[in-house]
Amino acid sequence: MAAYAVAHMRQVTMGPKIVEYLCQIDATLEPFGGRFLVHGGDIEVIENDWPGNLIIIEFPDRGQMRRWYDSPAYQAILTLRTENSQSDVVLAEGVEHPHKATDVLE
Repeated sequence: MAAYAVAHMRQVTMGPKIVEYLCQIDATLEPFGGRFLVHGGDIEVIENDWPGNLIIIEFPDRGQMRRWYDSPAYQAILTLRTENSQSDVVLAEGVEHPHKATDVLE
């Protein structure tokens, strides 16, 4: 089942370290089947407030996602992001298809 790394990038200090992070992250994703589904871009806020950008990276499964996040390659660049941004990041599993909202009640 697919799994997702989701980040709400509330504030980013754009500079050389973030540029270095962006230049290197794709190579860290590739061995684990990770791919960007959403990477910033225009969002339409329809409820409440959403300052910042949304990032969603899809992985084939939770194991591959965790292996990517814990990998030496990603850990080597992680502080380039964390020291130059304010963000919330979660790792979440997708759902089996078809899925209905009431499936969570079982």
